[in-house]
Amino acid sequence: MSIEIGPIKLQNPVILAPMSGVSDMPYRRQAKKNGASLVISEMIASQAMIYANRKTLKMATNCAEEFPMAVQLAGCDPQLMAEAARLNADRGAAIIDINMGCPVKKVTKGHAGSALMRDEKLAGRIIDAVVKAVNLPVTLKMRTGWDDDSRNAPFLAKLAENAGVQMITVHGRTRCQFYRGKADWSFIRKVKQAVNLPVIGNGDVTTVHDAKTLLNKSGADGVMIGRGSYGRPWFMKQVVHYLKTGEILQAPDVTAQFHTVMEHYEDLLAHHDIQRGVRIARKHVGWYSRGLPGSAEFRGRINAIEDARLARDIISEFYGRLAEKLAA
Repeated sequence: MSIEIGPIKLQNPVILAPMSGVSDMPYRRQAKKNGASLVISEMIASQAMIYANRKTLKMATNCAEEFPMAVQLAGCDPQLMAEAARLNADRGAAIIDINMGCPVKKVTKGHAGSALMRDEKLAGRIIDAVVKAVNLPVTLKMRTGWDDDSRNAPFLAKLAENAGVQMITVHGRTRCQFYRGKADWSFIRKVKQAVNLPVIGNGDVTTVHDAKTLLNKSGADGVMIGRGSYGRPWFMKQVVHYLKTGEILQAPDVTAQFHTVMEHYEDLLAHHDIQRGVRIARKHVGWYSRGLPGSAEFRGRINAIEDARLARDIISEFYGRLAEKLAA
């Protein structure tokens, strides 16, 4: 079940999605540790990358244990996209991913993200410029189209293949759907039939059965998981195991989850400055605790804390008490 992206061989078909404000290095490290064969950075604006502000450089920073790691770039200027790709190649990216799928208005009003699916000529120029700019594999992520009347992902996939792109990922919604409705996994099969490249399906994968059904309906070579991994990086491992064996791997027990939470928490504090790390960690701690007894009150306490040491104590107390209760 391996996937080849140019010279890079992925050992399993499960990939972490690029997620703005989420898939920073600590998050990617957890996903990689839990079985994701490829992790992708948060979407990075090409212009911001060239001006190399501190925040953008941190978003693009990678570490050895997350290899291979792809940097996802967004923009609407072929030359700026090409230059940003070169910069990230120099900084150690293994793959450059082009974003033509982001539906957010502040991105699409700048003619980037999924707005490029409405301008096939410009999309083609950007793809061509990025592929020619680097000696790394280039991949493309997009939606099925802008709206139901223009689902042109198969055409753009073929255009990308002809330009030298090495892998295509398709989120099974149009841009105008945003995240509403249900991802159309069956439509992804049209993209798979249009190209001779690895095609990855994305959208609404929250159970191991979803992953298997997506692959069956789409004919895709792999599955990309985004929001389904919130607060449970071990979900990647569960999907890998299920696709390989057909068996359901149980989630780790509360004590093991606590160790993952604390490891992730400390990594966030180290990667970001402590004050920013404490604030960023709140959403992750909230996702980790979702569904656990007493989690609503716990989240309320964590969200009010600015002191990292006090937050650690509250997290330890919550998971410790829960572990004792379950043991009893």
